[in-house]
Amino acid sequence: MSLLQVRNLDKTFGQNYALSGVSLTIEAGEIHALVGENGAGKSTFIKLITGVYQPDGGDIFWQGEKVGIKNPRNARDLGISVIHQDRHLVPYFTGLENLYLGADYPKRKLWLGIRWDIMREEAEKLKVQLGIEVPLEKQAQDMSPTERTLLEILRAVRVGCKLLFLDEPTASLTDLETEILFRLLFRLKSQGTAIIYVSHRLDEVFRLAERITVLRNGQLAGTVIKDDVNKDSLIKLMAGREILSSDVKKEAEVNAEPFVLEVKGLRTVDKRVKEATFSLRKGEIVGIFGLAGAGRTELLEAIYGIRPNCRGEIRIKGKVLSKPSPAVSLQEGIVLIPEDRRGQALIMDMSIRENITLPVLKNYTARGIIAHTKELRDTEDCITELKIKANGAGQAVQALSGGNQQKVVFARALMSRPGLFLCDEPTQGVDVMTRSEIHRLLRNQAEQGGAVVYVSSDLEEMLEVAHRLVIMHDGETITEFAAKGLTQESVLQCCYYPRKESEPSIEGEG
Repeated sequence: MSLLQVRNLDKTFGQNYALSGVSLTIEAGEIHALVGENGAGKSTFIKLITGVYQPDGGDIFWQGEKVGIKNPRNARDLGISVIHQDRHLVPYFTGLENLYLGADYPKRKLWLGIRWDIMREEAEKLKVQLGIEVPLEKQAQDMSPTERTLLEILRAVRVGCKLLFLDEPTASLTDLETEILFRLLFRLKSQGTAIIYVSHRLDEVFRLAERITVLRNGQLAGTVIKDDVNKDSLIKLMAGREILSSDVKKEAEVNAEPFVLEVKGLRTVDKRVKEATFSLRKGEIVGIFGLAGAGRTELLEAIYGIRPNCRGEIRIKGKVLSKPSPAVSLQEGIVLIPEDRRGQALIMDMSIRENITLPVLKNYTARGIIAHTKELRDTEDCITELKIKANGAGQAVQALSGGNQQKVVFARALMSRPGLFLCDEPTQGVDVMTRSEIHRLLRNQAEQGGAVVYVSSDLEEMLEVAHRLVIMHDGETITEFAAKGLTQESVLQCCYYPRKESEPSIEGEG
């Protein structure tokens, strides 16, 4: 009897299928890899099995019985846990406190306090059982990426996990830390825990998994036994076509305009960016592409100054930014369009006018008094120019559609008259028309002498928008291509067979 069986699972969002007719089985004590390109449906599948989403069709069987997983707590009660790429820990809680987060603490009689001694004893036994060391007295924010990952696995085992999802677990780990994690996974497997391992790193997939399920465009492309495939055939399943390892690198187009941005040897303290080097000239749109965990968002944040204490060099129009910060970036004409517009770009309960003029409010202020008439006139001009559909400048941003909210983000950016746009997934969650308008806006900015760094998980979109593509892998920029004439197959081949420009070509290896 299989631990988990899924039959013809469907999930739609509006008119679009996120998953369609997906079926697979998971056995107890099995490490099963789930792979696919960005947007293939992997995250949707995880959310369906863990109760975050409800399916629109199909059946889920758990240990032979049909179940409806209504919410994450329901999934946890069944024995299903997930370790996300972004750790779900309370930073200021200790490891022990996070370990028991959401659980019923053992208490002393007459409610005279929590039995921390019992909790520590149980935690120490779990550590011995799994053969790992986690500093339970240390706050989560002070732990290494490996310690946080091990702590989350320890928490899953404590609540009786029978099926564990791991979503890109090694994205922020060193090779040594990855080895520690792998040893734990093999131990869990030997103890009967099933593991669904989601990763773009095919070397890890082939090392860990017995079977591999491939999703493509929300559909099941196939489930294969590891020994029956190799990297080439697996990538062909993911892409729907053959990707040749002999694809020739295309040189970047020549551009004689002056440099707007030069990044040399940039690296972040948390090692999400390990070594980034690229340049951007006036009038260019340069795309940063890579698989999940490559460090694209972190690179933009480091350039903008959100991630302090970085190493390396950032030059804006030849001038070194010794201490990048958002305030300095705005002064230098740099704006960031973040991926999370609700959490990082907009104040949702404020009006369109207040959001658009917030970064440049001093331009409308004299002696502590705001020139509301001029502020309103400029805001209305932005609404008209960007075709923002709203009842007026006073409407709350939270009442707008996702596409119009994103237009407000761009309107606010334009108010500071920037020369450099850092765009992180700028068309995520917007309709086709808005996407086209955003593309046109950025092209216009480039044609007028600006420059754009563009991050997107949509490779087709990237090839449509960018002049050049810089490829990132595991926190490093490894090569770049001219976008003209470039194929998706060539880019994916580079992502799945990464090598630095200084390394020999594939044809020359061996």
